[in-house]
Amino acid sequence: MNPSSPEIAGRHVLIAGATSAIAQATARRLAEQGHSLFLAGRDATRLADIANDLSVRSDKQVQYRAIDFNDSAEHAPLMAAARAAMGALDTLLVAYGTLPDQKACETSVELTLREFHTNAVSVIALVTAVADDFEKQAGGTIAVITSVAGDRGRQSNYVYGAAKGAVSIFLEGLRNRLHSKGVHVLTIKPGFVDTPMTAAFKKGLLWVSPDAVAAGIIRAIDKNRDVTYLPWFWRYIMLVIRHIPEAVFKRMSL
Repeated sequence: MNPSSPEIAGRHVLIAGATSAIAQATARRLAEQGHSLFLAGRDATRLADIANDLSVRSDKQVQYRAIDFNDSAEHAPLMAAARAAMGALDTLLVAYGTLPDQKACETSVELTLREFHTNAVSVIALVTAVADDFEKQAGGTIAVITSVAGDRGRQSNYVYGAAKGAVSIFLEGLRNRLHSKGVHVLTIKPGFVDTPMTAAFKKGLLWVSPDAVAAGIIRAIDKNRDVTYLPWFWRYIMLVIRHIPEAVFKRMSL
């Protein structure tokens, strides 16, 4: 049977970037539903705290591994550790990333490339490894958080947007490749989310909580969606933005 099917209870989920606010909210919901979890991120202390909390919420021991996702040599050992800890691996949620200082990137090639590597290249590397594994087992779910920022380049965050856009296009091709193999590939495009990463931003009506996004992520996984905008209204906001003629768009301050 296909492990990506919503009828299959008891997923075995590797969460990459498990210390992010959205990942934590999603992990709590998954733990309460009884799924097996394996956490990965850079901060071992925070991972331990989150794993302990999730273990209490479920009847399963949650384990973790500290990792620098920019080091692709660590990806295969991470997958092996997750599979050994849970007894299987059939779901990947990628929830890590950084929010670059756009102005600083504009004057630094090194910083621009480093941010692009973290937000795009490292994600593509991890997903490639997992996709190969899932294709061989003829099933699984790959869910990756990108961003609405990747739908069109804007002067205020085009380094971040370009990285997220690259991942979204990569996932589109991967989904086309793996559809017939029984592997579900989900692109998750949140809008404005109130997290520690966006603490400096002024909040408004379009902002939502990490838990609201988490609910949408689980719903999209269960329904085998291809692309989901969270909240839903961002699909229409970005539809309008994508259709603004370039001659007009380049004059706008966005």
